[in-house]
Amino acid sequence: MASPSYKFIHKLQGKRVLIFGGTSGIGYAVAEGCIEHGSPRLKSSYPSLPSSQVTTHACDLSNKETLESSIQALLSTITDGGKNKLNHVVFTAGDPRTLTTVSNFSVENFEKNQIVRNLAPLAIAKYLPQYLDKSPDSSYTLTGVFIATKPPPGFDLIAASSGFIEGMCRGLAVDMAPVRVNAVAPGVIKTEALKGLPEQALAGLADATTGKRLGRPEDIAEAYLYCMKDGFVTGSIIHSNGGRLCFDEMIRDVPLLFFVL
Repeated sequence: MASPSYKFIHKLQGKRVLIFGGTSGIGYAVAEGCIEHGSPRLKSSYPSLPSSQVTTHACDLSNKETLESSIQALLSTITDGGKNKLNHVVFTAGDPRTLTTVSNFSVENFEKNQIVRNLAPLAIAKYLPQYLDKSPDSSYTLTGVFIATKPPPGFDLIAASSGFIEGMCRGLAVDMAPVRVNAVAPGVIKTEALKGLPEQALAGLADATTGKRLGRPEDIAEAYLYCMKDGFVTGSIIHSNGGRLCFDEMIRDVPLLFFVL
């Protein structure tokens, strides 16, 4: 008896996926999802996954002086100089924010906060055409944040910074075509970044969702898998925030760090 042919769950079978920022949290969950969907060549750092399915490589995205050369070296190494092209690239890398309100704005601090989250994915896009299979079945998925759509009080600089990703997504969707480019805008996800936040604050964040709980990494990972698997979605911002955008009241007095991934 012939084995059944699955056209949905096997869309990532045999695909080469690169995840930036995937050693924990959302990126790690995306990696696990790729493995379960059959991607045998996941290029990030996952010590608990089978070694035959994983290739690791370090890349410093925080140094603006070496950012482009580091990215170019990484892409060349993992694709054997472009001979074995990637099918999907996911960017979930981030660093702690030090942005507050516009009254405390400084050019130096604002620029520093753009390197990993905004300049790095832009630099990646510059070099990807040499290393990514040029097809509508290939994708580049960015990470934004719900604050760009509905910023709480005191988050104006983070909203401005996060809005950069949404504009980048739509512009790259045009210029990188036929490769698809999308962005996922998560709500508050219960990852390692929330460690140390008081239970009262966590409860307040959960109350600002319709389900009255925080998002789980395996919840938001589905949005990234969707962006990879749907060959007709591009230039789109995928929101997964537990209904946070439906609430009128704003959450106050929660450290800024924990609103961003």
